[in-house]
Amino acid sequence: MSTYYIGLSVTYHDSALAIISDEGEVLFAEATERYLQNKRALNCEPDQLFRIPKLLVQHCPNPKRVVIAINWRKKRPFYENIVKKLGFLSAPGLLKTGIKKLHSTLKNYQLHHMMACQRSSIDRAGLNLVRILQEYYPDCAIAFKDYDHHLTHAATACYGSAFEEAACAVIDSYGEHGSMAFYRYRNWKLERLHEAKGLSKASLGLYYMKITELCGFDWLKGEEWKVMGLASYGKLNQKLYNLLSSIIVVNGFDCKHPSEAFFELIAKLDEFKQHPDSPIEQMADVAYTGQVFFADLVTQLLNDLHEVTQCDNLTLAGGCALNSTFNGQITQRTRFKQVFIPSAPADDGCALGAAWLAYHEDSPLQQKPPQLQTPYTGSTIKDDAVKRLIRFNRSLAFQHLPDSVCAETARLLADGKLVGWVQGCAEYGPRALGNRSILADPRKAATQDLINEKVKFREMFRPFAPSILHEYADEYFENYHESPYMDKTLHIRKSMQNKIAAVCHVDGTGRLQTVKREWNPRFYDLIEQFYQLTQVPVLLNTSFNIMGKPLVHSLEDALTVFMTTGLDVLVVNDYLITKPREE
Repeated sequence: MSTYYIGLSVTYHDSALAIISDEGEVLFAEATERYLQNKRALNCEPDQLFRIPKLLVQHCPNPKRVVIAINWRKKRPFYENIVKKLGFLSAPGLLKTGIKKLHSTLKNYQLHHMMACQRSSIDRAGLNLVRILQEYYPDCAIAFKDYDHHLTHAATACYGSAFEEAACAVIDSYGEHGSMAFYRYRNWKLERLHEAKGLSKASLGLYYMKITELCGFDWLKGEEWKVMGLASYGKLNQKLYNLLSSIIVVNGFDCKHPSEAFFELIAKLDEFKQHPDSPIEQMADVAYTGQVFFADLVTQLLNDLHEVTQCDNLTLAGGCALNSTFNGQITQRTRFKQVFIPSAPADDGCALGAAWLAYHEDSPLQQKPPQLQTPYTGSTIKDDAVKRLIRFNRSLAFQHLPDSVCAETARLLADGKLVGWVQGCAEYGPRALGNRSILADPRKAATQDLINEKVKFREMFRPFAPSILHEYADEYFENYHESPYMDKTLHIRKSMQNKIAAVCHVDGTGRLQTVKREWNPRFYDLIEQFYQLTQVPVLLNTSFNIMGKPLVHSLEDALTVFMTTGLDVLVVNDYLITKPREE
């Protein structure tokens, strides 16, 4: 009989669930979108009623006590105070008054939607889980803990790192009080140094959402990714940069709006708004300028954090920590020497942070040496599912290759085949890290367009990631430092750019994934086998999905993508599956 800590991320987008044992071991962590196959799982509870029983049986057998930890205090987020102060909290008020004030930051109906959804998510937190626990385990004691939103971000970053001591920056869209918080981490404790509070404080997360909108993309769909990819094609628009500089300034830890004419200045940004049919050069200039301004602001904040903490290790969390373009520049632009970003730095990662906080609160003396947290904590696809497919299938060809699946897959990749690769536990976070990946030979530039056109069905300006064996990474990347979760974009050495042309972006960069044998033995073996054939220790790696869908969760999900796209091969565990040959 044991105690389990179940963390719930109950932000209305990117909800997630994590389970930690009474020894501090992460037993499970996964975003809700995977199970539901619903991108970002907007307004969906992390403790899905029909899924919880199976998770409890699998990961929490015979629980004596369950601590349910959530990633929000039971209070309204800070932006609701803005609405109250301006006097249009209700929907009719929003429609009447808000259109004059906030239409160019967040449209009035968007703001009301955010408030209603967030409040509903917090109010429903854990209701499904409690019902199932009481029904299946009536003698189990249940406790609730709620934590400051930014603190759960910081816990995910710090407890998941291999650092004994670090500075921590949390930068996102909003929390209970503001959009940023800074911490000192040591001896397994988090000391808050500063948290943005007050209506004058700026939100870099909301700022980047606005840039996404100006580029003609949809922030609600999480299309900030597109801004980063497109930015490499643009150049600086000095007029836009100057306008942004008049809206947001940094002074120490403060990031604020200095002018009383804030709403008027924000409205001027719409002069630069693009549309899907706008010339790509104009869209790219907005993206580039927005990215440069973001990087300049965060650099100032991090330099001040280093000055205060005098610590060379940095952990970074919050939605803005997904900005891999800037992440790769941190050690060159600041005094930090090592940077760790968790595999799930955005709100889905807060489920694990909340569970860790509850565990450490209960067990302050039961500490283990710090170690890098594996991202492979999600669901698996069992061999039984493949065996059922073999039994009833009438078209696909199967090979069971328990001793040679990596060697055969590497051969097919070297022959130019596009491979869907499913192994072990799914990744926690938004990026495919070799367990739910689409893989290809990185040597030919045309492969990039081929995958975008035949598999991903997305814009041609979006790049693909190089997954590289750690031992060779310094030969391929300038200023190489480890990027275990595909969290940093670095410059590829000019001498290597043509050698791995399919993963070299237009500006000569690549958002790399460092691969070590101890982190993922099978994925390491696959790349090593490919290296033996080609003398290239790199594979093109992208998420196993199509645009607008989450990474595949079940065998049925994987088969749907396989059969409706230009993928040539599907590998699930030790099974290699191919389509009928063309006559």
